[in-house]
Amino acid sequence: MANWNDPQPTRQSDRAGFGASPSLNGRAIGRAGTTDVGLRRYMLSIYNYMASGVLLSGIVALLFASSGLAAQMVHSPLWFVVALAPLGFVMAMSFGANRMQTSTLQALYWAFCIVMGLSLSTIFLVFTGASIASTFFATAGAFAGLSLVGYTTRRDLSAMGTFMVMGLIGILVAMVINLFLHSTGLQLAISILGVLIFAGLTAWDTQRLKGMYYQVAGSEFAGKAVVLGALSLYLDFINMFQFLLSFMGDRR
Repeated sequence: MANWNDPQPTRQSDRAGFGASPSLNGRAIGRAGTTDVGLRRYMLSIYNYMASGVLLSGIVALLFASSGLAAQMVHSPLWFVVALAPLGFVMAMSFGANRMQTSTLQALYWAFCIVMGLSLSTIFLVFTGASIASTFFATAGAFAGLSLVGYTTRRDLSAMGTFMVMGLIGILVAMVINLFLHSTGLQLAISILGVLIFAGLTAWDTQRLKGMYYQVAGSEFAGKAVVLGALSLYLDFINMFQFLLSFMGDRR
């Protein structure tokens, strides 16, 4: 990087390379620096939203389970509403983002996190608190590593992302079939494949969101892109956690 305090402009020109003008090279470096700062701010905003959403869901789940309401909800028709509500929020946010204000999208995101917390509260009825905590931290470590890979790799992960989405569809079909078969072997296979698929999606989504910055930077959609990006990473994290918990967690 050019040393703006260097009193010898000839040395600055030597570092520029290819005989470039120091002033032109300086402006190019300035633009690159601005882009890097903007990209870091954009990705940090996404991770802050995502982490805050996971924390909110965790607190809601713990409080709802501790109050005894989760146990009552499981045996009532309300459970089906709570279980399906997150899907409704995701569809509304994904397909209606262009028509919504950024503030509306943000409100829907936080409402989604609360409803997800209510839905996740039942895991405290099935698994021990210690195994939930250990699985959560294992998921957090894996997510951080995979997201870092997606952010730093120069390899295009689009083909892998497409393959992972196809695998996700296959898992959903297998889960529906297993509702009738009740096969423990198939359930274990679904859980293992689910962890691998959402691990791949974490890396792919991170790279995709990084590339999206250059399309939305400075536009009105930038704020919405942050919320939608946080939603994508939230879903990757929560699904990877749930699949991991299904074969790592200690049942009560």
